[in-house]
Amino acid sequence: MSVLLEQPASLVAYRPTKPTAMVVVADPRVRSTVTRHLWALGVRDVIEASSIAEARPRVGSPRDICVADVHLPDGSGLTLLSETRAAGWPNGLALSAADDIGAVRNALAGGVKGYVVTGTRTNIGLPTRPGAAPIGAAAARMHRRPPGAPSHPGGYRELSGREVEVLRLVAEGQSNKAIGVSMGLSALTVKSHLARIARKLGTGDRAGMVAVALRTGIIH
Repeated sequence: MSVLLEQPASLVAYRPTKPTAMVVVADPRVRSTVTRHLWALGVRDVIEASSIAEARPRVGSPRDICVADVHLPDGSGLTLLSETRAAGWPNGLALSAADDIGAVRNALAGGVKGYVVTGTRTNIGLPTRPGAAPIGAAAARMHRRPPGAPSHPGGYRELSGREVEVLRLVAEGQSNKAIGVSMGLSALTVKSHLARIARKLGTGDRAGMVAVALRTGIIH
């Protein structure tokens, strides 16, 4: 499970009145789990929906956060999160059971503040409170740019040209074997490149490396 959060502390900020939220997930078990985690964060007013059509009438009444599954029965949750953002909702969190690099790229590029990859439909990871570690049965990684850090590669150790190419192919969803074929390298050499990239970017998670690279402009 990976948790990619741009500003995790701001997703559910402490405020005099209880925060409000909307959870849009088709699977009722996952929807219930997310709602319970939000309650644990101090959110007491949570409305639930199972589709874009069910959630859309609520978009005009902004809440503090919208948590939406990327794969909804009638479309992409990223579309719904884009609509809530345009309507003035301050926070959006995308949820997916699949480690979909393309969806991560689209979510971060579209301004979504968080992307949660659960690995299973019931293994949800959300921050327990502002600045705290994520909740979940599996250990979750949190990747974020430090406050005030530059939005370019200067905030990280410089990658070599070959490492950037490896990372670009990872962002396209290619396996180590496929990357090796594309670059004329063995899978073991590709693995070594990824290990060096992980050390330089501070994360060994493939989705996390891509998220950092996209945010800092290492790849586009």
